[in-house]
Amino acid sequence: MQFPQLHMRSQLGQITIKTNNAKQLISQPQAELTIKQPKAELKIQTTPSKMTIDQSKAWEDMNLMGILRRTEKIAAEGKQEVMNGIARRARQGNQLMKIEQQSNPIQQQSIINAYEPYKSLGIKFIPSAFSVKTDYQPAEVNITVVRNEPIIQVKANQPQVSYQAGDVEISLKQQPELDIWLEA
Repeated sequence: MQFPQLHMRSQLGQITIKTNNAKQLISQPQAELTIKQPKAELKIQTTPSKMTIDQSKAWEDMNLMGILRRTEKIAAEGKQEVMNGIARRARQGNQLMKIEQQSNPIQQQSIINAYEPYKSLGIKFIPSAFSVKTDYQPAEVNITVVRNEPIIQVKANQPQVSYQAGDVEISLKQQPELDIWLEA
């Protein structure tokens, strides 16, 4: 006896997947930057130096002086000589008052008054040393600097983003089939 046979034939379904990739573009424009540096303010104040030279004593030593100074000098020398004369006469008067105590004051005084004293020999520098006087005041310099800060301006630009979404297409490439039959 023959049994009926059951036959099956199947075909798998197939799908196709087609993808379009997403596209993203990002660009970053450069920032706009401006920098300004103002100049520093510089102030310089100077007091000039001062030098004084006094050579009047040197001119006096060389006997080259103005008429007023010459008159003052001669008057001072005359006054000094008068005072020296008064002192000498007072001294000699005292010696004469005490004539009994000394041997012979008249003879001694006549010798002293008769002759002028000898002048001393020696080297005399004309003009005398350190007769020119100098005075110096150095200059003063005051420097003032005012520093100005830089002016910085920044404008940041936003990034530019372009996005195209991707997609997926799914389709059926082959239909699934299942055939079943019976054979006797």
